[in-house]
Amino acid sequence: MIRLRCLFGESYLVLMNNEQTSSLLAILDDDKSVQSALRDLIESGGMCTLCFDSAEQFLNSAARHTAACLIADIRMPGMSGIELQANLKIERCRIPIIFITGRGDIPLAVRAMKEGASDFFTKPVDEAALLCSVERALQQNLVNHREDAERAFLVARYESLTPREREVLPLLASGLLNKQVAFELGITEWTVQLHRGHIMRKMQADSFAGLVRMADKLSPDRTQPSMVGELTST
Repeated sequence: MIRLRCLFGESYLVLMNNEQTSSLLAILDDDKSVQSALRDLIESGGMCTLCFDSAEQFLNSAARHTAACLIADIRMPGMSGIELQANLKIERCRIPIIFITGRGDIPLAVRAMKEGASDFFTKPVDEAALLCSVERALQQNLVNHREDAERAFLVARYESLTPREREVLPLLASGLLNKQVAFELGITEWTVQLHRGHIMRKMQADSFAGLVRMADKLSPDRTQPSMVGELTST
């Protein structure tokens, strides 16, 4: 059982009540006493919480899309915290996860951190450190949402390109000259120049360097003309 005492002061309350960081936090633990202790601590800081008894219950809820942070036990009956993390990763759900572990679970926690977990704590939990970690996770969630929104906007612009323009873009972004792109596609250099202008306009790129950066964000390997397939799989 986790023993939690109220060690945070007014500065923590102000921090947790800040409009930018106030949000919904999910708590996942099969031990009701742990759920209650964590809920009391987090709600004392002005946040709303949702509690779950199992990873399966959390995955079947909308909280994975609405919660700004997840505090989860790493070892539970049924699906473990590590398995939950893997499932969320497959779903491309970027909710920051803070794991709580027993001392014997530290190797698992290290593995979870390598897979992108926000933080981990051993029992008994240092509640002041946990609140600081939650604040960092909330800020990371805001960054994630901004990045997701920017990518969605970028994808929408990319999808406005014609099939031929989608062929031209990765070739240009890979550093090929117009005449080299023309040779690769069996079209004239003038046609490549025409496509390039249309691509710049549709992608709303203010410079060719900016267009290259956009292509880089759309595809991890922008030198390969497989951007369309990679994009449509996201």
